[in-house]
Amino acid sequence: MTVKSLLPLIAATFVCGGSVLVEARQPKPLAAVTKPTVSQPAQPQWKVFTAPDGRFTILMPGSPNRNTQSQKTYMGEITLEIFVAQPPKQQVAYVVAYNDFPYSYGEMADPQTVLNNARDMALKTTKSNLISQRNIRSSNNHPGKEIEYINSGGKITKSRMYVAEGRLYQVMAITTKKQQKTLAKTITGYLNSFHVVLKK
Repeated sequence: MTVKSLLPLIAATFVCGGSVLVEARQPKPLAAVTKPTVSQPAQPQWKVFTAPDGRFTILMPGSPNRNTQSQKTYMGEITLEIFVAQPPKQQVAYVVAYNDFPYSYGEMADPQTVLNNARDMALKTTKSNLISQRNIRSSNNHPGKEIEYINSGGKITKSRMYVAEGRLYQVMAITTKKQQKTLAKTITGYLNSFHVVLKK
């Protein structure tokens, strides 16, 4: 599935602090015809990705695709920023998405309420069952929540959400049960590499 086809779903699920359902690309079957030997494309190199506004950094497999969308909500108009990286030949997607809250809402909202709402919306929108959850903190002590859930199609999402300076961040790895076992360390490393950069 292409990033473009994911956007309507991302927009629909993320507005109220939801999540993203990414259909990881299936590897193409190898052709039976013998072809001249061609060197295989190198695996994407993991490198530090810095948000265009400089507000977060994270390790990504190559350069993520970016999309920006505006949505009208009960809090006012919200802009969604979504970054998606899908390595070739792997059934996994690495996603960072965030939205800024209108100032008045951001000042009043309790971070734990925002995180709980985000968890509930993610489960409801993706029709998933919660596997585990725990409260966490970002590297510079912003409140967060880690959740893991599985949808009816067997896709497993591990997500870490943080509320920081009027913004809700969601860092996700979405994969299959089989791929998750082989990528467990990689996914943990990816989630651990997320860092909120404080405004000066």
